[in-house]
Amino acid sequence: MKTILKTAALALVVAAGTALPLTASAQTANTAAIKHPDAAVVDAYLKSTFGKAPPEWQARIEPDETLKTCNHFRNDVPSAEADKIIKRELAKVVFPADGKLLGDWKEGKKVANNGRGGQFSDNEKTVSGGNCYACHQLELAEVSYGTLGPSLTSYGKDRKFDPEEAKQAYTKIYNSQAVVACSNMPRFGANKFLTEKQIKDIVALLFDPESPVNK
Repeated sequence: MKTILKTAALALVVAAGTALPLTASAQTANTAAIKHPDAAVVDAYLKSTFGKAPPEWQARIEPDETLKTCNHFRNDVPSAEADKIIKRELAKVVFPADGKLLGDWKEGKKVANNGRGGQFSDNEKTVSGGNCYACHQLELAEVSYGTLGPSLTSYGKDRKFDPEEAKQAYTKIYNSQAVVACSNMPRFGANKFLTEKQIKDIVALLFDPESPVNK
């Protein structure tokens, strides 16, 4: 979520820059500045958007060690830094104590379709969802979905419903940075946005042979 907010703040900087119209040389200089805005400027824009949020929410925009590294290298981290990130984030992954990774795919479909949660205006009864369709296609019959992430159609079938692949999927959903350094995907489990049960249900949506994902 913090990475997305940083990206949004950067977009504001870029949008503001396009309104600076001068000579050709000035425009060239301005374009160069837009490509590499000062980090302090981005932070200022980001913090200003949370000016009225409660203190505990304002604390959430402070990047952790992993995000600081990703921001510093603009998500194009050297392999040595990527290895450090994956090792650090993998240590944060907590697998189910019962050893079962697949829950109820029908419940997983509800989680995937739920885009609620993550707003300071939400009350204590709000159930957070994965909002998976914002970035992925999960069913061939679905006509509205995002393309920021890859299609997940036939996900389990293509992987022959391999338990190790299911474990990898659980890891990716729980903490995407433990699989791909500087991933754009939220760290659902590590940041306690989704519960263990919700994550198991999403894994079932991906790997249960009866799931519409695999039809």
